[in-house]
Amino acid sequence: MTQLRVILSGGGTGGHIYPAVAVAEALKRRLGNDVRILFVGAKGKMEMEKIPALGYEIVGLPVAGLRRRLSLRNLLLPFMVIGSVLRAARVIKRFRADVVAGFGGYASAPALWAAQMLGVPTLIQEQNSYAGIANKILGRRARRVCVAYEGMERFFPAAKIVMTGNPLRGGFGREVDRGDALRYFGLSDKLPTLLIVGGSLGARTFNNMMKRWTDVVTSEGRMQVIWQTGRIYRDEIEGYMASRSSVGIWHGAFIDRMDYAYAAADLVVSRSGAGTASELALAGKPVIFVPSPNVAEDHQRRNAMALVERGAALMVDDGEAVEKVMPLAMEAIGNAAALSALSANIRGMAIPDAAERVVREIVGVLE
Repeated sequence: MTQLRVILSGGGTGGHIYPAVAVAEALKRRLGNDVRILFVGAKGKMEMEKIPALGYEIVGLPVAGLRRRLSLRNLLLPFMVIGSVLRAARVIKRFRADVVAGFGGYASAPALWAAQMLGVPTLIQEQNSYAGIANKILGRRARRVCVAYEGMERFFPAAKIVMTGNPLRGGFGREVDRGDALRYFGLSDKLPTLLIVGGSLGARTFNNMMKRWTDVVTSEGRMQVIWQTGRIYRDEIEGYMASRSSVGIWHGAFIDRMDYAYAAADLVVSRSGAGTASELALAGKPVIFVPSPNVAEDHQRRNAMALVERGAALMVDDGEAVEKVMPLAMEAIGNAAALSALSANIRGMAIPDAAERVVREIVGVLE
């Protein structure tokens, strides 16, 4: 068999990087030495460190996003885009790529655009329930568009759409003993557990919310909390908690064992990025989404609503979260029937073999 040469492009955030990595791992499992993989990312972004650390080769493009405030950099953006497309074209030709797959982020659009100009087959993995502008345009000439939500015919030609789900790394659907998970966090098996997670950097809204409700949680003893504060808020929260009781509250900047966190949790409070929503579906966890208001094209709200409309999640606006999330969580966590329904509905949206499905489509565009 001739070695298949695949370019995977995406980055800027873990939500774009790790789906691509999951697909790379699935490609290696399926094809072994019969596939060669090259990542294309954006210079200065996190993928330029993360991808080589995982053992993969990566090339960086000089790309950047449009800034919301007036900036001289915005005037240079068209020239940077053209330069990135030309650079991507050289990379594609030198690598002799058979197919280019885009996973979103700064570098994805120039790589896909260059591939389509060169006549190289392309595939798009759209993670969100509402497609971005670049993917909508590039989807017209892509061979396949892999999606995670129903109703994506609004954005892409129906004949090109394949339901694959969002590829994930790790064992979010794996069974973990709840007792072991609770002991890991030093918590009791006699109380329901709320998991509050705002990502590796944290979420100021969630931290302000917990500051408002910490004393209520510890004094009432109706539930216990696993609270991921985020690295950038580590010192602030450590200082705050130093003068308060932490009975029934585990708090830390980062959770190393998310499989344990999900196993311990009866209910989750979370942002609604595409990858997070897919993780929660695989774990079958009831969730209150608080969409980030700082995401392009309001993707997180749209992702959350796609689940809310199917009875698979609850949602509170970011601006109301400090006052409303904890009372809602206390009400929900005491309603076993409601939690069971949310769990069943979100689990019904899970696609455990998403990475393998995307790999089938990557191979399929060449058949």
